[in-house]
Amino acid sequence: MTLGVLAVLGMAFTMFAGFWTDWLWYRSVNYSSVFTTTLWTKIGLFFVFGLLMALAVGLNIWLAHRLRPPLSAMSMEQQSLDRYRMGIAPYKKWLLLGITALVGLIAGASASSQWRTWLMWVNGVPFNQKDPQFHLDVSFYAFDLPWYRFLLGFGFAAAILSVIAAALTHYLYGGLRITSPGARATAAATGHLSVLLGIFVALKAVAYWLDRYGLAVKSSDFKATDSWTGLRYVDANAYLPAKTILFCIAVICAVLFFATLWRRTWQLPVIGFGLMVLSAILIGGLYPAIVQKFQVQPNEQAKEAPYVAKNLKATRDAYGIDDTKVTDYAGKSTTTDKTKLRDDVDGTASIRVMDPNIVSPTFQQLQQMRNYYAFPTNLDVDRYSKDGKDQDTVIGLRELNLNGIPKNNWINDHFRYTHGYGVVAAKGTTADAEGRPVFTESDLPSQGDLGTYQQRIYYGEKTTTYSIVGGPQKEIDYSDDSGEKTFSYTADSGVNLSNPVNRAAYALAFSEPQIMYSGAIGEGSRILYNRTPKQRVEAVAPWLTIDGDAYPAVVDGKIQWIVDAYTTTNGYPYSSRTTLGDTTADSLTATNNSRAVVAQQNQVNYIRNSVKATVDAYTGQVKLYQWDTQDPVLKTWMKAFPGTVKAKGDISASLMAHLRYPQDLFKVQRELLSRYHVEDADTFLSGSEVWQVPDDPTNKSGDAVPPYYLSMKMPDQSAQAFSLTTTFTPNGRDNLSAFMAVDAEAGTPDYGKIRILKLPTSTTVNGPKQVQSQFNSEQDIAESIRLLQGGDSEVEYGNLLTVPLDGGLLYVEPVYVRGGGLKYPLLRKVLVSYGGNTAFEDTLDQALNKVFGADVSTPEPPDEGEDPGTTPPPTSSNPTVQKALDDAQKAFDAGQEALKKGDWEAYGRAQADLEAALRRAEDAQAAADKPGGTSSPSPSGSPSPSGSPSPTGSPDSG
Repeated sequence: MTLGVLAVLGMAFTMFAGFWTDWLWYRSVNYSSVFTTTLWTKIGLFFVFGLLMALAVGLNIWLAHRLRPPLSAMSMEQQSLDRYRMGIAPYKKWLLLGITALVGLIAGASASSQWRTWLMWVNGVPFNQKDPQFHLDVSFYAFDLPWYRFLLGFGFAAAILSVIAAALTHYLYGGLRITSPGARATAAATGHLSVLLGIFVALKAVAYWLDRYGLAVKSSDFKATDSWTGLRYVDANAYLPAKTILFCIAVICAVLFFATLWRRTWQLPVIGFGLMVLSAILIGGLYPAIVQKFQVQPNEQAKEAPYVAKNLKATRDAYGIDDTKVTDYAGKSTTTDKTKLRDDVDGTASIRVMDPNIVSPTFQQLQQMRNYYAFPTNLDVDRYSKDGKDQDTVIGLRELNLNGIPKNNWINDHFRYTHGYGVVAAKGTTADAEGRPVFTESDLPSQGDLGTYQQRIYYGEKTTTYSIVGGPQKEIDYSDDSGEKTFSYTADSGVNLSNPVNRAAYALAFSEPQIMYSGAIGEGSRILYNRTPKQRVEAVAPWLTIDGDAYPAVVDGKIQWIVDAYTTTNGYPYSSRTTLGDTTADSLTATNNSRAVVAQQNQVNYIRNSVKATVDAYTGQVKLYQWDTQDPVLKTWMKAFPGTVKAKGDISASLMAHLRYPQDLFKVQRELLSRYHVEDADTFLSGSEVWQVPDDPTNKSGDAVPPYYLSMKMPDQSAQAFSLTTTFTPNGRDNLSAFMAVDAEAGTPDYGKIRILKLPTSTTVNGPKQVQSQFNSEQDIAESIRLLQGGDSEVEYGNLLTVPLDGGLLYVEPVYVRGGGLKYPLLRKVLVSYGGNTAFEDTLDQALNKVFGADVSTPEPPDEGEDPGTTPPPTSSNPTVQKALDDAQKAFDAGQEALKKGDWEAYGRAQADLEAALRRAEDAQAAADKPGGTSSPSPSGSPSPSGSPSPTGSPDSG
């Protein structure tokens, strides 16, 4: 008995621990209303529908028992059942309660999972748009119809279970007989079962009626598209009238079943039921097939065109692509002045040669500082303003990497090493003389152009485990030349562990008993978990679909993760469906699962980027902002969860400067626009204008090319805008068919405007794969690449960027080399193609000059043995400075020797030593320049030695 009681108490506390820790977490992030609303909705649905199911089944069992016939002159069949009746007689009430409780629990659990459907139905707001067939508001299909279908499914389940339970009870107590002579059923059993069957058939009539509206959101195979949604000719002219006829037959059949209460015969109901089944086969199956075969197929284009037009309009509306501007584009330049074209390049685009998906190892090698820091596999592209000018910037956070700490144990993993430190950023459009990023924010603690901000990162993409902070145990903050710095978390984040009940609950929740008794936990200790930005946003807004790429930005002295979130529905009439996981997959998500969109297998046919969310990297605070103020789905959820989403006007100007158009939405839209860029039904049906997203030509994965952020100017724009771009090729071919860009700069009038440049079908313009093949096949370029791959070196191709320029298309691709023993890629070459001309040069400017034949002043060749981009350090009369310069000279000579041998690792070390020596020389010179110093000051703002890294680690020119 004691063990049993302890087991029950253990199970109860386990259930309580899960509930209690969830409640504490939601309360800690100030979203307790989300927890309570969701919880009470689930509880309400559980009890209401569980009770209804239990009552339906229990009442029919009781009624069947009550209607049992008197047992006299029992047959052999009844005698064999008698022992069962006698066996259950003492436990009838408990058995009845047990059965009803079981079916009630199952039904309640199933109903509680429909909390989203209930909340959308009870809080639904109108779309103020009507479907073209039934002229009902779209909200009926998005919010009402799913709930009605759930109720119908519940009704069917209750009717079927009731029929089974009643039939078994009648059989057990003699109301139904199988082998006995005479009537097979008593009058009471006949009436009881016929009513239940009548209810089932009546529900089938309702199902037929709802199926009429379901045709507007029904998916079917259709050669014009992979996933057709909505009515076609056969649906409108065969299935729709068939459903109406079947509804009428089902109503008549249900009435016949109910009539057995008076007639006490199954004859008419069985005839009616047979008629309904036969009608379903003939009218609901055979007739539509005949219409399709003999009316539609002989003249399909004419028959289907009106319905395709409805699908085109609905799909374009539902995916936000109805205002897409498609413009014819020549594909070839007619300008003969190549110098003018060369000059136009800089005004047309800020071409990014730092590929955020390639240079993460370079950031790691140059800015990791400690093994317990790491950068994400894919960095992000943002824009920051300096001197009034926006600069495309590659940015990443130095996040915590538990795999790199000196010794893994429970204290180190969860108490001492708790956070990352600092932002590292680099210019996207340039590299230094060695091919390294030009950092605008670097070192530890980070410093540079971003000013002063809270640099500690407790919440990030790589922070997937819990930490306990703020208590007796000090945390490792960061290390510098003077040793380790410690820190104690001060923000009001996480859950307080001072309460022993909380500690016990979390010890159970995390299966870690040490949380209960560890001396490292004390007054002020707080546990931080659910620490990735996507986890936090998804938890506080479970009704949103989260974008795959959260990105960091420094906003108002804080590091903020920015997360795009979507509202979706699967019930937009006539709009074709898409599977988010398939549509948003590309060559990046194939190698980085963290970039995959949340709810990958969700099928949707309506999507809006309705919410912009932020997560503070230090405090973990989550804020949701209404972005699409017209979206009825978001308005519905805001009614269901009032106060959780802030108004769009609450977005500060500094945050607005970093908001951008989300990649996953863009990928969904480009997939739809590969077919739905046409507005003419006949053209859509012919399939002659179908495009496809090309495979990424920079690797052999066979996955789609990802879209790229780039500041550029489309032909109808007067200035560059931060944009998201992609290309299209004809279906099954590699030449270019179109270029697509969306204005991604939030807060501007054109934000979200999609522009497509459509190339003529009469001429052939090289697509990305053909351009890549051209690069690789040209003899000079191929030979240069072969030389770069000498020894242990490895060539990596960066993003192949496409830029419209004066009627033609400019392609730019950076080429990186991991040379010798180097573990990180350096920018070594840039490939450029325009109008069939290609160039493969050391810098972007050189490649552009060669492609356009512009005159370039050629510098004098360096002395033998001298690196073209490097000048030996000068000398000084100050002994301290001179010593540093001597060290610099040694490092310089070592670097030249390593360069001759092709030892890139030694060359990298020598360059680092050179930079350090020059920094010491500058510091010594600065000390000497102070009053009392021995040297006169150098001119203010004098540059570092030509070709050498400046004190901040960035060259004066690159």
